[in-house]
Amino acid sequence: MAIHRSTLRDKKNTLSLDELHLNNESREEINQLLEEFTFLEALKKYDIPVANKILLHGHTGCGKTATAHAIGQALKREVVTLNLGGFVSSKLGETGKNVTDVFRKASFGDTVLFIDEFDFIGKIRDYDNQDSGEMKRLVNTLIQQIDQLPEDTLLICATNHVEVIDTALLRRFQIKLKYQLPSHEKLDLYYDDILERFPEGIARIKRTYGISYAEAKDVAYQQIKTNIINQEKLKSISEVN
Repeated sequence: MAIHRSTLRDKKNTLSLDELHLNNESREEINQLLEEFTFLEALKKYDIPVANKILLHGHTGCGKTATAHAIGQALKREVVTLNLGGFVSSKLGETGKNVTDVFRKASFGDTVLFIDEFDFIGKIRDYDNQDSGEMKRLVNTLIQQIDQLPEDTLLICATNHVEVIDTALLRRFQIKLKYQLPSHEKLDLYYDDILERFPEGIARIKRTYGISYAEAKDVAYQQIKTNIINQEKLKSISEVN
């Protein structure tokens, strides 16, 4: 099954929230979420529910997965990741049981349950009509598990296609954060962050815009690697001569 667990010890490359390029509105909502979980017991005394279900949606490569792990890091919680696209069984009846098991395990202990490719629950409707009944049962199972989730368990779901998700599921999320392609200015700041640790010759690259942070990182590192290799080649030639 497409599930894995990550802890602070083995997630050395997890970015902190301060390192992510979040817009002000998203950062404020995440800060409020962190405050609520920090003072969870105090809120419980007054029977005030916390926002423990968050949906991250928008363009791929803009930091949804990184945000989920950064939140886990900030809360000092283990992140249990379920990739829904790789999890749904060819026998949908088994998938409902498997999803229930995942939620049950995530409900014990201080964890963050992160469901990636959450839109798969909508895309699968295009499959054979014979599966439509099982699909409805799977959606109902998800709704039930989300509704029964303990307050001290945080659920984060990510999707690139929020428009295909059942509205009954969408209503369960108290927080919805939209991720868009970064502006020219924000990409320049991102490129600057990447390049600041490299010497001038190595850091000389052609910047590409209108792309995601993940794509910009690939663009930058590909050129940086080429620059390093070219420098080493020149050194070798100089040593021979």
